[in-house]
Formats: sequence, C-alpha cells, structure tokens
Amino acid sequence: AQPLVVEYGGRKQLVTSSTRVRTYDLETGELIWEAGGLGGNAIPAVVQVSDDMVIALTGWRNANLLAIKLGGKGDITGNPEYIKWTNTRGNSYTPSPVVHDGILYLLADNGVLSAFDAVTGDVHYMQQRLPEFPSYKASPVAAGGNLYTASENGMATVIRLGKRFGVVSANKMGDEMFVSSPVIVDGD
Repeated sequence: AQPLVVEYGGRKQLVTSSTRVRTYDLETGELIWEAGGLGGNAIPAVVQVSDDMVIALTGWRNANLLAIKLGGKGDITGNPEYIKWTNTRGNSYTPSPVVHDGILYLLADNGVLSAFDAVTGDVHYMQQRLPEFPSYKASPVAAGGNLYTASENGMATVIRLGKRFGVVSANKMGDEMFVSSPVIVDGD
C-alpha cells in the first residue's frame, strides 16, 4: 500500500497501511499512533478525506476499511474517538480509492463500485455492477465530473461523479489489457 504524508498538529506524519495502520513523525521516525483491524495484503493507497481524517482499507481476507481521525496517541484500535467508521462490503483488493467532493469511491476487483460520504460513512450507493463484469487492478481516477476506470479485459468505463450511480459510457479498447491506472493531464 502506498503510504501518505499528512500534516496534522503542526507536524508532518507518514501514514502506512498493513494489517495495522501506523503513523510516524516524518522528522524523527517516532510512532505516533497505530490501529489494528485491517485484513491481510493491504494494497490500496491510504487516502486523506479531510484535514483530520484518513482512510485505509483492505479487500482480501478479513476485508475492512478504517476511517481514522488524526490526533490519536498510542494504540487506538477500536477507539470510537478515532475510528469514526468502518466498512467490510465492496472494498477493493487492488484498486486504490478516490475521494472527490467529500465522496469516497471504492472499486472492487470484481467490477462493483460503491460510494460513501467520506467523513460519516453514510452509503450513497453500494456495489453497483459495471458493464461486462470485468476484473480490475487499475485504480480509478476523477476528472471533469467523471470517474474513469480501466479493466483487465480492456473496458474503459466512465461513471458520473456524485451520490447517484450512473454509467456515462463503456468503451471496449480492442484487445488491450489494463493493470495500470488512467492518467489525468490538464484536467483530461
């Protein structure tokens, strides 16, 4: 899982994800806090959803998502002051999540997309199937009001960003296979 550098409480912190989410002081290397509860094989990147909250997730065995309020010290596992919400359904095993306008988008490897309020965890939609039941390893990206996905079987699907699920287009890209994410250049 790709770590994330955040600034909180006047210091830069490195947030890492494995079966435990850990945060280290970037200057000293000191462990600030840690939280258990993720399953094995953490691949999706950690994302920041607000000035004081990050999300880490796993989608393999014992899949879980932890929305964690920054500011803790020591072991914060299960502490509702810091673990603000969790999710075990529709988590991605490989693709990293996208946060856009306060909505967290999770694309599972089996081609289902879910959207949550990133701060509260309220579900906007859950496990909506993308066209042709493709398999995904590439992470989705957001640009121009849309979420762009690229599947292993060469399907590029565009989904409207927002609280309601809606496919804008599904484009078969010949015999191509995608395991890397689309790239946004100048907003396109």
